[in-house]
Amino acid sequence: MVLPPWAFWVTLAVMLVGLLGVILPILPGIGLIWLAALAYAIAERFATIDLVTFAALTILGVIGYSANLWASQIGAKAGGAAFTSLLLGFLTGLIGALVGWLLFGIGAIAGALIGALLGIVFAEWKRREDWREALKVGGGWLAGCALSGIVQFTIGVLMILIFVWQALKG
Repeated sequence: MVLPPWAFWVTLAVMLVGLLGVILPILPGIGLIWLAALAYAIAERFATIDLVTFAALTILGVIGYSANLWASQIGAKAGGAAFTSLLLGFLTGLIGALVGWLLFGIGAIAGALIGALLGIVFAEWKRREDWREALKVGGGWLAGCALSGIVQFTIGVLMILIFVWQALKG
């Protein structure tokens, strides 16, 4: 089924909002890009965005969407974090997200980041009794968060480029 040209442009606009969401966490990110591709593919009955292309977009989406989980952990592990520190960081990140959401509305993301960082640094300080090493681990975790953002942005751009290539190829 051939869709009208405006459908392509609306889908692309939604995808660009998703890409902006990778940078501004108050907006949906990679998931929105994927959902826009899915809606377009269904609407055009997988004519240009075929199953192979959609499978590739899905794999990229999973990698990008999960980058927050694995990249920060890699950074913290590279800094020498123990599993218990990562676990405490996860739990304090959840608490921080809840507090940020309740007190500041859209502060859930900031609260989660601050809570996780404080939890990891505190746990490492308790484990090592050395602030320098604890802060090194926290820095590694922050570097992993930055890596996550780079991975998500790159994958978001790649997903959009694949979509545009396939949709315009016809």
